[in-house]
Amino acid sequence: MTSLGKLTHIRRLQNPQSDRILTVAIDHAPSYGVLHGLEDIADVLQRVAEGKPDAILLMQGPAARCYEPYAGRIPLILKTSTLSPFHPAKDVWVTPVETALRLGADAVAMALTVGSGEQSNLAANLSGLVQQAERAGLPVIVHAYPNGPLIPSDEVFSTTEVSYAARLAMELGVDIVKTFYTGSAESFAKVVEAAAPALVVAAGGPRLETDEDVLHMAHGVVEAGAAGITFGRNIWQSERPTTMIAALSMILHQGSSVAEALDFLTNESAD
Repeated sequence: MTSLGKLTHIRRLQNPQSDRILTVAIDHAPSYGVLHGLEDIADVLQRVAEGKPDAILLMQGPAARCYEPYAGRIPLILKTSTLSPFHPAKDVWVTPVETALRLGADAVAMALTVGSGEQSNLAANLSGLVQQAERAGLPVIVHAYPNGPLIPSDEVFSTTEVSYAARLAMELGVDIVKTFYTGSAESFAKVVEAAAPALVVAAGGPRLETDEDVLHMAHGVVEAGAAGITFGRNIWQSERPTTMIAALSMILHQGSSVAEALDFLTNESAD
């Protein structure tokens, strides 16, 4: 049974129009380097916040130093672990739940790289985070990706492997699973089913070729019955992140079609 505290925090994350969650992730620099679009963390945070997403995901440093203007206005999800370009399969737990509480976060997040030699240690860390968060009444979000070196590269986005990663996270006690979109609403619905009763949100992954591709992914997530999306590069690497968030919100929360959202995005970008 979900505690009242956790339920309260989850409902703060969910948009009241749809009960879905549109989160913008801005936690990439420690893992991948300072990517294009992340050079000025305060600037990207401002442009993202102007789009009024349902939540923003940050590491503790930017949260403590840059989030004051948005405190109490946009829910904060605190990322408690990080990998790096030098240990891409080893996610290190760097932030305790106590820090998340002090910063006013509504949830804590941790990565779980499935199919790596580190999987057992990562699972143990996640279990520890779940126990800490349970005592604090905070929900746990896991970034469960079957992209460890033991997973064949052509199976990383397969329904079988993604479903296993999502189910493993649920079995360890998390509340929300963020994982790879499997390419279609039909296949992703199987991931949603495998992870139930945990909620499932789709990761945006690397920058897609076109804005239309981004909108199609979001629409497929909705059709699959998932709980929302957590996009990073496909928002803050777009030409107008604020407008992209608004277009995605149309699909997630207002039931708009891809064509309607794309028309809005095109017209707004032309102004």
